[in-house]
Amino acid sequence: MTTTPSFYDQVGGASAVGDVVDLFYVRVLDDADLKPYFAGVDMPRLKRHMVVLLCSVLGGPEPYEGRDLAEAHRGMGITHQHYAKVGEILLSVMREAGVSEEIQRHVVLTLDKVESSIVAEPIETAD
Repeated sequence: MTTTPSFYDQVGGASAVGDVVDLFYVRVLDDADLKPYFAGVDMPRLKRHMVVLLCSVLGGPEPYEGRDLAEAHRGMGITHQHYAKVGEILLSVMREAGVSEEIQRHVVLTLDKVESSIVAEPIETAD
C-alpha cells in the first residue's frame, strides 16, 4: 500500500519552505504599502515563525506552537487590501518555486480561514 506524500514532502520539506519564506519577505519588504508593518520587527525571528507555520499548514512533522494569530497581529491595523496583497505575494513566490496548484489552493483556503484573526477592519457586506 502506498501513501500520498504530504504537501510538506511534495514541496521539498523545511529547506524549500525556508527558501519560499526568504523570497516572500524580500518581496513584502520591497512593497511600500507593506513595509511599515515590519518596522522594528525582529525579521530573523519572524521568518523562523513563518517557516514553522507554513510547514505546519503543509502537513509537516512539527505543529505550529507560536503565538495565536489574532494576538500576534492585534493593534497592527492590517487592512483587507494589505492582507490580500501579502497572500498574492506568497502565492506568486510559491508558483515561482514550482508549488502545485493543489497545494496553492490549500494555502488559499488556510489564508481565508485565518483572515478574520489578522485583519483589523470589519468585512464589508453588500446590502
